[in-house]
Amino acid sequence: MQANDVRVLKSAALPTLVVGAVAAIVAFFLTGGKGVIGALVGLALVGVFFSISVVVVSYAARISPQMMAAAAMVSYLVKVVVIMVMLSTFGDTTVWNPRAFAWSVVICTIVWTAAEVRAFVKTKMLYVDPDAKVPGQGDS
Repeated sequence: MQANDVRVLKSAALPTLVVGAVAAIVAFFLTGGKGVIGALVGLALVGVFFSISVVVVSYAARISPQMMAAAAMVSYLVKVVVIMVMLSTFGDTTVWNPRAFAWSVVICTIVWTAAEVRAFVKTKMLYVDPDAKVPGQGDS
């Protein structure tokens, strides 16, 4: 992973962790201990999925820009499908509060995405290679 990718990962993970903790506290007051478990499971799901996605896209970026785009789209599709399966599979669970779980997933996903976008915007990266040679120009 490049330094920029680590910075983006940390910039997205920390606010999500804070919001997930707040969601767990709110869930405790609204639904009790099962709400806390649901909120924390939702936080863990979002954290793991989005972290894996950043790592996969970072690895693919070293191969080629086309591979990076494909990896981003495939990882997004896999995340959406697996989260939907989790929500439908555990919708009637009694181990945790499904509503706290679902709201935690939604809120943590929004926070992670917004923080990741903010981190990318603030990252000072060159969009062009300053040492690139343009065919037909230069000293021949």
